[in-house]
Amino acid sequence: MTTAVRSEFDRGIALTPHPGEPGRHGAELGAGWQIGGGVNGGLLLAVAGHALSLRSPAHPDPVSISGYYLSAARPGPATVSTELIREGRSLSTGTASLVQDGEERLRVLATYGDLAAFGDEVHTSAQPPVMPSPEQCIGVEHAPPSLVEQAALLERFDLRLDPATIGWALGEPSKQGRIQGWFKLADGREPDPLLLLLVADALPPVTFDLGLPGWAPTVELTVHLRAKPAPGWLRVSHATRNLAGGHFEEDAEIWDSTGRLVAQSRQLARAPRPQ
Repeated sequence: MTTAVRSEFDRGIALTPHPGEPGRHGAELGAGWQIGGGVNGGLLLAVAGHALSLRSPAHPDPVSISGYYLSAARPGPATVSTELIREGRSLSTGTASLVQDGEERLRVLATYGDLAAFGDEVHTSAQPPVMPSPEQCIGVEHAPPSLVEQAALLERFDLRLDPATIGWALGEPSKQGRIQGWFKLADGREPDPLLLLLVADALPPVTFDLGLPGWAPTVELTVHLRAKPAPGWLRVSHATRNLAGGHFEEDAEIWDSTGRLVAQSRQLARAPRPQ
């Protein structure tokens, strides 16, 4: 009998219940999800989001989730504690706290529901980003070695960036503040709502396209999920319109293989320090 091998992402967000402590779980933050000196903010949000999904079985999917990053998380053990604030007929609201080495790393407030029960009706003026096919885009294997060295998580992705938005990798940023591309996990795991929390923070910081290299720590990240994603490639677009006071906003849209907008996000991040 063959035992199925779980995706690295599933192992990365795996939880171990604390006996006798409902809503409290142990997690192991892997070194393979590092970016710069800390664990990627999207992965941390997915860990907390996974814990919250276990609190209300009737409402398994994040609909709106906001994470506030209090300190940088490192590879190693962590604890996630959740509290169910309200459980209604169609939605539940809860909080989560991720603690490591006695220090809170992330505080989350989220609303959960059942995305499969929301229906397929769509009224939107949004359009998916226009870009070449994945085969015509630029993969991680072409990334500058210095970038991959600082972002171990890129080795977990099959990320194909739109050639029109990677001038920064050649020392020629467009200054338009946009990076977009195609996304899949390298091990072939298909997308689901928890993976979308990672994808919202998976592309290189959009400040790269402003001519500001270096990693940009997330202060706050909010993701709105609109539907369960279909299998296949995700199209992801990140953009910013304002950098002031040492901080910038980064807006993301995630489209599935059917051309449906399945998630939107906005984060506030610190601008990279001058090098």
